[in-house]
Parts: sequence; C-alpha cells; structure tokens
Amino acid sequence: MGATSHQSGAAGRAPTADHPSSVRNVVLVGHSGSGKTTLVEALALTAGAVGRAGRVEDGATVSDYDEIEHRRQRSVQLSLVPVTWGGMKINVLDTPGYADFVGELRAGLRAADAALFVVSAADGAEGLSGATRMVWDECEAVGMPRAIVVTHLEAARADYARMTDVCGEAFGADDPDAVIPLYLPLHGPAGPDGHAPVTGLLGLLSERVYDYSSGERTERDPEPAERALIDGARSRLIEGIIAESEDETLMDRYLGGEDVDLGTLVDDLERAVARGTFHPVLFAAPAAAGARQGLGTVELLELVTGGFPTPLERPAVAVTGPDGAARPEVVCDPDGPLLAEVVKTSSDPYVGRVSLVRVFSGTLRPDAPVHVCGHGAAGRAHEDRAPHGTDERVGTLTSPFGRQQRPLDRCVAGDLACVARLTGAETGDTLSSRDRPLLMEPWAVPDALLPLAVEAHGKADEDKLSQGLARLVAEDPTLRLEQNPLTHQLVLWCLGEAHQDVALERLRTRYGVRVDPVPHKVGLRETFGARAAGRGRHVKQSGGHGQFAVCEIEVEPLPPGSGVEFVDKVVGGSVPRPFVPSVEKGVRAQAARGLGAGHPLVDVRVTLLDGKAHAVDSSDAAFQTAGAMALREAAAQGRVQLLEPVAELAVVVPDAYVGPVMSDLAGRRGRVVGTEQAGPGRTRVRAEVPESEIGRYAIELRSVSHGTGLFTRAYIRHEPVPPQLAEKVRERS
Repeated sequence: MGATSHQSGAAGRAPTADHPSSVRNVVLVGHSGSGKTTLVEALALTAGAVGRAGRVEDGATVSDYDEIEHRRQRSVQLSLVPVTWGGMKINVLDTPGYADFVGELRAGLRAADAALFVVSAADGAEGLSGATRMVWDECEAVGMPRAIVVTHLEAARADYARMTDVCGEAFGADDPDAVIPLYLPLHGPAGPDGHAPVTGLLGLLSERVYDYSSGERTERDPEPAERALIDGARSRLIEGIIAESEDETLMDRYLGGEDVDLGTLVDDLERAVARGTFHPVLFAAPAAAGARQGLGTVELLELVTGGFPTPLERPAVAVTGPDGAARPEVVCDPDGPLLAEVVKTSSDPYVGRVSLVRVFSGTLRPDAPVHVCGHGAAGRAHEDRAPHGTDERVGTLTSPFGRQQRPLDRCVAGDLACVARLTGAETGDTLSSRDRPLLMEPWAVPDALLPLAVEAHGKADEDKLSQGLARLVAEDPTLRLEQNPLTHQLVLWCLGEAHQDVALERLRTRYGVRVDPVPHKVGLRETFGARAAGRGRHVKQSGGHGQFAVCEIEVEPLPPGSGVEFVDKVVGGSVPRPFVPSVEKGVRAQAARGLGAGHPLVDVRVTLLDGKAHAVDSSDAAFQTAGAMALREAAAQGRVQLLEPVAELAVVVPDAYVGPVMSDLAGRRGRVVGTEQAGPGRTRVRAEVPESEIGRYAIELRSVSHGTGLFTRAYIRHEPVPPQLAEKVRERS
C-alpha cells in the first residue's frame, strides 16, 4: 500500500461487477456524529462518483437522501453508495450511529464482508461508545475483517496521537500489536488561532509523504524532520505485520538485521487484514472547497481494494428448505444456484416496494422468476411474523446512488442491487429459484422493548391504519406490532424514542396515516383476597311479562393461574336447571368486565348456592343479570385485590455497571433473583419487576449503562398491587 492509484469512478454511471473477485462490500460503523456520512461523501468524490462533496448540514450528501434525515441531520437508515476504484466495485454501506437504529446497522453487517470503524479524533475516549465496542466484539467473534478510520482531524481539539492510543486500548485489548497506524498525519503551518491543520500523511511502510494541501494527492520524499517521525513508528508497524505473517522465519530474519522487502510487507499486511487478525488505523478528513480528493481517502480506498476480502472469501452460507430441512451449504459462485437475501425494504411513491438484496450465489437478472421465502416453518416463526413463501418475478434491477436508481442488466454473486416490485418480500426474506427454494437463517436483531400505544387520528386514518402499520413492520424487523387483548390497545414496540418518532413520521409521509400516541396501559387484573358472598335480585314488572331472578353465590380466591371456576351447588331446584348456565354466563361476563377498577377478574371460584325463580317472569336474560349483580355485591362486601403483571428482566451489562443497575431495579420495586457471568467482563442480572415500572426501561437502561446494557423481558405472573398504589389506580379509573 502507498502506491499511487488513479480514480476510476464515473459520475452518472452505475458501477457494474462481472465477477465476485471484483467486488468489495464494506460497512461503516461508528457512533452518531463520528463522521461516517461525511467520509462516504469524501470517498465518492475521490473515486469520481460525484463532482462535489455535499455536507450533512446542507442535506446534500448522497447517503442521507431521505427527508427525515435532512430534517434531523442524522442518518436513520442503511444506504448503499457504490463506487469504483482500481477496477474494483466497492459497495460502501453507510449505517446510522444512533442506538435506536441498530437494526439498520445489523442489516449492513449482514450485507458486508468487512467493516470500517469510524471514530472521531475530537471526541477522544468518550467518542468510543460502549455500543461501538460491542459491535467490534461481535465482528471479532465471526472473524469479520476490520480497520479503524480516525476522522475530524480538522477539529481544533483533535489529538491524533492520543486517539491512536485510545483505539489500541479499545480495540486491541487482546492483541495491542494488531491495532497500529499505517500512516501518521502531517501538519501544515499553524494559523492565527495556533491550530496547525493536517495537510498530508506520512506513509510508514512506503516511507513517502502524501501531500493533500493542493486539493489533490501528490507524493514526495520526506524531509529530515518527517523522516524522524516515520522512523520512530515504522519498526512497531513492521513487527506487528511480521507477527501475522505466514512465514514463521521472517521475524527472526528481521530481528537479525535483514531488510524485509516492501512488497513482502504489503502482501503480508493485506493477508492479515483479510483474515481479520490485523486492524490498521488510518486517518481521513473531508475534502476542502474545490478539492478533488479528501485527505486520506486514496489510502483508504487502497486498503479496501487490496486488503479487504472478496465475497469469494466469505464462508459458505448455511441454508435450509422452507420446511426447516437441512440443505447443502452454498458457496459464492455466479454460476451456482440462486441465493439472495433482502437486507432492506423501502417504499417508493412511484415504483412501490423496493428491496435491497445481497446475492450470495448465482446471478440475479431482471424479469427472472424467483421464490420468496421468509421466517421458515410455523414452528420456527418469529412471534408476530408469520412464515410465508410465494413465487414472484423480479422487476427492474437497479443500483442505488442516493435518490437515483440506475439500471443494471444483472447482479452477480457477491454484489448488491435493488429489486423493484417484490410485493411479498420483507426485510430478511430469502430469494432463490422456484425449483429449489431455500431459506437463510435471519440475522439477529434486538427485541423492540419500548411500547408506543397509538390510535387513528380520524376516520380516514382508521381505514388505512392496519395496512400502513403492516407495511412499516415488513420494512423494519426491529418494529413489532401488538393488539393487546387485555387493554385493547394497538401497540407499536420500538427500540427508542427516536425510533418511535421516525416510525410515526414514515407512517404519515409514506402511507398517509396519522395516529395519536396515547398512554400505554399494562394488563391489570382483579381477584378476591378473601371469601365473600353475594345476592343478586333482579325483579321488574312493567306490564305483560316481567323479569324475575334471584341467585345467591359464594366467591373464594384460587391459586394464581386458575382463571374463573363456576360450581353449581343448588339443591331442591330453587334455580331451575335451564337457568344455571344463565347465571354462569352472567357471572363470567361481569368477571370479564371487571369490578372495582374495571379490570378482568381472575383466580376465583364462584359457587351458586341458592336462588328463586318465577314460573312466568324468569328468563335467561333475567338470570344473567342476577348473576352479574350477585358478583358485584360480593365484591362490594368482600376484599377485591388489584393484580399487576410482573416481568422477569435479564439485564446484561459490563461489570462496572452492575451496582447502578441493581440500585435502579430496586427503585422500580424490583427483586433481584440472581447474577451470573455473561462473558468476559459482563454480568447478567436477573430480576422480577412490575411491568408498570419498566415501560421506558429501554431508554433508562441506556442512560444507566452508558449505552452498554442489553435486556430481555418475559411475563411470569400477576401479583397484588401495594395498597397505596392500588388506591391511586382506582382513583384514576
């Protein structure tokens, strides 16, 4: 690396790939504000894909093209920007850095073969969020190649030397010699404010200076002071590269004083990067006004094309049939069986549904017949996402570039493209041939644990609400839709408040559906705390047939989970046999409506003991009413308890945050039931907490754990509400 390359992109044309070996798929990862979108813009400019770099503040960048992103000045969705460099097609995947949109990040990781972790020199260690480190660990677990790009070199408080150490500490904990810079920033003359801008890079391997001060990269020999900087850092880099070399004798020869050929070092570096065992640190800055290249972007493109793996090097893909039966693994082969996956779904007002797909095997062509399959057999289906499979025909095949969709005549294995009008396809679905349908295991996404109860704003919105929400959930697998049978609320489960806001805005702007958020309710219930008796007397006479029914009941509590049990102990026919079911029907109807606070009654036994009937005026309706009245009287004379749902939380956090998390749970009336190790340096805290106390826990845990905590929740039982809280609930009811 360090050899001069020439831009080979072409603005306005869609880059095409004829073979997987000429494709590189790279995803940009980093916290919000680290400079990912600006870096994509600089790469596109350097590669010649755009004539002028846009700015996030102006809403003029290629990857942030959605109106929501313009208003928020923040990425909220995965976007693809393909460029060409050195004869290679590079699919650059820009992902949101905000935690609420981690589903888009997961999709980008699935579509990519390597990752660039973008960190800001202006933020220091604070900029390396716990969430970013967690993604690094996940990539390491699957062996995904990674490199680090330090941005915001132009900031007055930027400290590239300190940032290099921070990256080594954060990403090289297991092997510090595997996270080393390939270049050092070169500073120009200091300005009036004393700040010396970065104008170029010192190549540690090539021992050359790459000067960007003219707006375009030029190359020269280092001056004596620059030579001293190179010599001071070069030895560590060479030793780090040799440590990863497949030539076991190379280190001994180097330490013995033998000069190692530059070509050998570059080859070993590229192989180590492709294997995911060496993670170079590079530096980049946006292009100045009128410049043709962003600082460090040529070096970055050289790393991507020379060091990152091709799709051919990706491990074989495990697949099954739609029924779950095992199938042979599929390798990347443009002539092999078709296997592709929908990594993102969006809606276009003119085209309809547009699916961004990664082709893992075969070649996808326009108008080709395909089988669309999602979520597998019913036994493996995800909660609210039913398994589905349908035969469809591929519509127009295009390469996305911001708002543009540029036509393609094919998409070979390893490449990405957009497919129009796959009406039955959802994010995560598998595309395969009709005669050999296959299914890929979907990628893991976090559970949506922040509830948002909604109601249609008006009658027109009510008619479109169901279809609009269904489309929204099909596009975003991190959204979950629930029709709560206890509270009768329509609940959209999201990952955070920003996720909620974007979902509602998309619902309004894309599908013309306005909704009103309403307070989310938890499914409270009622039960009897002690035995009680009640008498229901329903007697009316208004001319003609009247209404007459009397029944006496006894109510006693049962163990949790027993429901409502009805027992007939009438003797002597005081309540005629045909009317006993009527009493039971009335009792159960009243139990479903609730008593004191209007919540369903559960876990009781209702015993019918006695009653009276009239030969003419008694009826089914009369005894139903009497049964309901008897239950209400028993509730008035007895002690009715309010029950609240309790969930088991499993909270995984770094060891340093276990104390604050346990204190926070205790403040939510939670009971910690145990802790256990959940991996190196992480602990799982298990607790039982009332659901009314964790409605916003997805947001609050993020604050307590500085973005490093994860949790799951599962309903376990209902428990009595403390008397003082129960009284407040009844007052509100």
